Order: sequence, then structure tokens, then C-alpha cells
Amino acid sequence: MKVLMINGSPRKNGNTATALAAVARELEAQKIETVQIQVGNQQIRGCMACGGCRRTEDGLCVFRDDPVDECVRQMAECDGLVIGSPVYYSGIAGTMKSFLDRFFYCGGKNCAYKPVAGIVALRRSGGVDAFHQMNNYFNLANALIVPSFYWNVIHGTAPGEAQQDVEGIQIMENIGRNMAWMLKTLAYSREAVPLPEKRPRTSTNFIR
Repeated sequence: MKVLMINGSPRKNGNTATALAAVARELEAQKIETVQIQVGNQQIRGCMACGGCRRTEDGLCVFRDDPVDECVRQMAECDGLVIGSPVYYSGIAGTMKSFLDRFFYCGGKNCAYKPVAGIVALRRSGGVDAFHQMNNYFNLANALIVPSFYWNVIHGTAPGEAQQDVEGIQIMENIGRNMAWMLKTLAYSREAVPLPEKRPRTSTNFIR
């Protein structure tokens, strides 16, 4: 089993990385492989609403010069997903937001019925707002959100300070343990319990 971990921070060794590492340690202790990709330090354009990914043969985004398509391909082969972001103005960091819009629009199908978790690192306030933003992506992708015993938020300003947030580290470790349990439970029951029936969807708007 393998879990894709996305770091949306521009800092390679910042507090978002500290939080992701705490989750990864627990997964790896359960013999679950992790693949970590940092996107927050790269130039990633936002979705242009061109619909190109619906017309391309491979179903990938038409922008081929950033890590979005590679992450979509990786997610198709992974059994779970963890995304992490710092908090900017009480929300997801801008580059990470651009990444998530395109990643989930063309690759959200690869997350369906897989365990997922979003984590955020911040100095003081706005963590729950960013955490809820992440859960919106998961919900629309039919993903299985992994719980912990508190909101998935860890605190720290300078790189490494999050290690001093004892409860925050415990939250991250608990996410790792819960995700490992969910992954193993799904693997055990996969042959006995089929996925829910997929039915046609009717898309509506409010214009009459």
C-alpha cells in the first residue's frame, strides 16, 4: 500500500513538512509506503476553466509544465492521500489552492473511496478555516476523510517550531494510525464488499 503526500508550503523544511513527517512515520511503521511531493515552491497556474482535461485522451490537464499531471498519475497508483498547507489569510496558500483546483478537477476520480486527510500549519489563527477548505475537495471527490481526535492543525512560526506543539504532533500521529487502519480495513474487505453503485448524475443550476 502507498500514500501520496503533497506539501503545499513554499518552505521545504517548514512546519507543514514537520506535520507531514509525523503522519508519515506512523504510516511507515505500519509498512505503508509514502511518496512525498512538494508543490508549494513551484509556479502553478490556476484552473482556466477551459475544459481541456475533458477532451484530452489521457484526461490530464493541458498545462504540462508543472507537477499537477504527475501528481494525478501518482494518485491513480496510490491507496491514500495526505495534503498539507500553511495558512495564508485564514485560508490555503495561493499556490496550493491553484494546485488543488486543477488536481481535483481532472484527477479527483482517482481519490474516490480512498482514505484522505488534510493538515494545516500556522502561527496562530485561521487553521480550521483552511482545514474545512481542504475537506470540500475531498467531499466532492467521494473520498473517505480520515478523522483524528481534534482538528488537523499544528502551530509554529519558525521552521521546526511545530515540533514543540505536543498536541499538534499527537494529532498528526493519530491521523497516520487511523489512515493505516482504514487502508488495511478496506484492503481486507475489498473482495467481499463491492464499491457503491455509480448512478447517472444530473447537473442543475438555478437559472430559469
